[in-house]
Amino acid sequence: MARKGGNPKIKDYGFTSDRDEPLTGRLAIRVTQSMLARVKALDNYPEFCRQVLAKALDELEKED
Repeated sequence: MARKGGNPKIKDYGFTSDRDEPLTGRLAIRVTQSMLARVKALDNYPEFCRQVLAKALDELEKED
């Protein structure tokens, strides 16, 4: 059962980031099992995916 009134110090334990934009969007894609295993084997794979997507999007903008 949850504590009535919640945790009054929840802000002390919340996630913070030093990014310009908050990471609130979600993206789901389908990949092969082997690709998934290779990506998940990387250290900090979510950040790797963000960087790869940002780089690819920047390159697309340069082509236009």
